[in-house]
Amino acid sequence: MSENRVVFDFEIDFSNGGGLQGQDFRLDIDGDTIADDALADYIVRDLRLLMVGSVRIRNKRIVEEAHKRTV
Repeated sequence: MSENRVVFDFEIDFSNGGGLQGQDFRLDIDGDTIADDALADYIVRDLRLLMVGSVRIRNKRIVEEAHKRTV
């Protein structure tokens, strides 16, 4: 069964210094679109990040693909 996913790169700056990057990060989504600010909120919440200063989303694309893991 195919599902919608968003594939993207991100950069996070922390207000207390440092940062975090992700390339070709994949996230399941409902529907066929997601706003950058909603995507940034998902990353921060799902990774349980604190002291986040700014989040930049880059190279975002929506793909339809089957899950690759087996149960």
